[in-house]
Amino acid sequence: MLREAWTLAIEALSWMELEGLNEKLALAKASKQLEVKDVNALRLAHKMVLETMRKRNVIDFILSKVLQPHSLGEFKLGIKEFLRLYTHEIHFEKAKFEEATDIVRTGRAILGWRELHSLEGVFGEIFNFDLKGAISELGDEERVSLLTYNPRWFVRYCFRVFGRSEALKILESGMRNPPVYIRLNTLRASEKKILKSLAAEGVRLRKVEGLRYTYKVLSTEKPLNRTKSFAEGLFYIQDLASCLAAEVADPKPGMTVLDVCAAPGAKTSFMAQLMENRGRIYSIDYSRRRMTVWKNEIKRMGVKIARPIIADACNPLPVNVEADLVVLDPPCTSTGAFAKLPSAKWRLTKRSPFKMAEIQWKMLVNCAEKVRPSGCLIYSTCSICLEENEFLIEKFLRLFPDFRLVRAEPWIGKPGLRSLAECQRLYPHIHNCNGFFVAKFVREA
Repeated sequence: MLREAWTLAIEALSWMELEGLNEKLALAKASKQLEVKDVNALRLAHKMVLETMRKRNVIDFILSKVLQPHSLGEFKLGIKEFLRLYTHEIHFEKAKFEEATDIVRTGRAILGWRELHSLEGVFGEIFNFDLKGAISELGDEERVSLLTYNPRWFVRYCFRVFGRSEALKILESGMRNPPVYIRLNTLRASEKKILKSLAAEGVRLRKVEGLRYTYKVLSTEKPLNRTKSFAEGLFYIQDLASCLAAEVADPKPGMTVLDVCAAPGAKTSFMAQLMENRGRIYSIDYSRRRMTVWKNEIKRMGVKIARPIIADACNPLPVNVEADLVVLDPPCTSTGAFAKLPSAKWRLTKRSPFKMAEIQWKMLVNCAEKVRPSGCLIYSTCSICLEENEFLIEKFLRLFPDFRLVRAEPWIGKPGLRSLAECQRLYPHIHNCNGFFVAKFVREA
């Protein structure tokens, strides 16, 4: 099992570097390619990949020191990822000398004796490297970057926007796995019946105050997606922040709704639930792969009123309707979800929030055109950056005077920045979920 997990982790990390895949897609591709079905191997590989990606800047810092005068980029992909995994096990899982020797032996079995022969001395240097001492000699920004596992540009950004004290709390929140939340699906059964079914399967929950149907998972005897209740569509694994966006939208039975950037289906299925499967939801997304997942989820959740449309929301939306409600959850930097998707932070640069804001603006303008008088427009992101949130809202209000902000209720978060008190923000270190922003507009009649 151990060798299988290591092989899978090396392959998944290689695909991530080669094709820019996220953790979930890379592990799915690697497990299919290697035909790994052992649940324990899959679970261990997932943990190894997630944590190695979370701490990648520190790992690469160590390797840059011990490999001198060579660099990590000189090595073949498999060897490079094995070195990263090995370094993680030594410095963050605190592997002992005997365990380190076993890891190297496993590496030889997977990659070949010849491939690792020239690195024998490097493994010892990694084991003996004084990380604490090396970090203590650095400047403040670089030291915080390594100690909190964040890119330097993001550390600088958070210091500037939130102040050093609050920024440190935000940056440190990405160092640990966030809680898991689920939303009960009353299209399939009553809330009481679903809770009873989950309890029988060993799933312990705690209700989230202020939101309907949303529960924090305290413990589970087996993976949630392998339970009978999941297969029957009794719940959706959905972050608290995403549940909030659907509740702020507050769709009513009989409404015409546009769900833009809808895949993989969390918001569509929740809105259909709130609408009691009465009305019409047009779900728009540009990705055929993601819309395939959307179709499977919509079927599993028992949604009857949603229609899929594959289209790029940067262009005029291909639906001839005036919607009562338009919900836009555009692509974003995911700076509020680094704890959940650590690979995202290493793909970004300081220009990324500005580039994403350009895409988001195009989508927001196209969505506004579809809102009927007295209708509502919801805008949300899992980013904490001003450029993707408050700056965009201020620009929209200036150029679209027929829209006005209304309070984004239910209220469980903090007010928006820059005096946009009607907008709502969630922070990972305060609200124990993804960082999130949501704004609600009404179009004047």
